Formats: sequence, C-alpha cells, structure tokens
Amino acid sequence: MNLRRQLLAIATVFLATPALAEDPATVAFAKMSGKCSTLRVAGRGFSCRAVSFYQTEIGRANFTIVLDDPADSRHIITFSGDNGRRQDNVYELPVDRMLLKSKDRPKMDGLPVPAIETSTGMCRQLGSFVSGQISSIACHATDQSGRTYEVEFESDGSPVQMYRVRPSRPTIQ
Repeated sequence: MNLRRQLLAIATVFLATPALAEDPATVAFAKMSGKCSTLRVAGRGFSCRAVSFYQTEIGRANFTIVLDDPADSRHIITFSGDNGRRQDNVYELPVDRMLLKSKDRPKMDGLPVPAIETSTGMCRQLGSFVSGQISSIACHATDQSGRTYEVEFESDGSPVQMYRVRPSRPTIQ
C-alpha cells in the first residue's frame, strides 16, 4: 500500500474524530500494521486500508477501520465502547455504538461527521500496547436496525505506532 495513502487515511480518522462536539479529546492513538482477513459491513465484504485504536480522556475506546472502498475514499467504521477489560495479554471491549463515516455524511470543518448507530457487540485484542505488539483484533457488532459489522485483523508483526496527544485550547476563538 502506498505510504501516502495510508497516512492520509490515518489522518482522516484522527482529525475527523474531534469534530464530534460530544466526544472529549483523544489522549492515546495507536496504529497497527497488518491485514484484515475479514471485513464486512451490512453483509458486504471489503478489505482494509488502515486499522487504529484511540482512547479519549474519559476512557471511551475505539477501534477504527478505514475501508478500501473504490466507491468511497472516506468510508470508515469505528467500534466504540466503554469499560474495556484487560486480563494478561487479552483486551476486551464491549461495543455499544458504531461510528460510520462516508463521503455522503455532512461535514464539519471539512471533515465528515459520523452517523452514530447504537449497537451491541464485542472487540477482542490479543497483545498489548505496552509491549508494542498486537497480534490480532476481532470485532463484531449489530446495530438496532439489524445491520452487522465484523472485522478480523492480523498484525504483520511490526511494532505498534503509539502517539500520546495532549489536548490544548483552541488558538482561534
């Protein structure tokens, strides 16, 4: 994959998230490298361009997948939840909503604002950000309309790229 395309996809994910007025600032962001063996949105199969994780200052965790969708370069899904649990080398996140971004969504500051779909599901991550190694992520969720979302991601063994973000006050009032 072209490095510029991958960086653009990650920047779109990262920059579009603060556009949600209700979401607090992102404090941790991680990019994983590998491939999605399974990626389905409402029964339709895709491949992924990028997979990342971010957590907000109040603890909401998010696994974000940038879809390789030839019809929509801004097609992004996020499995989002609270109260994730870690035991040894396994992290589980109960999913209570899906964030759906596409080229057809309204924009704020030039970036698509996600549709928020109340959902139920689970994400399971094998590996640890502390060690810098994630071997796999599997997420599944179903929204209130019965649409299903599923991803199975396998790392290529590269270390996780971690970023800490320090929220700052806006410079423009």
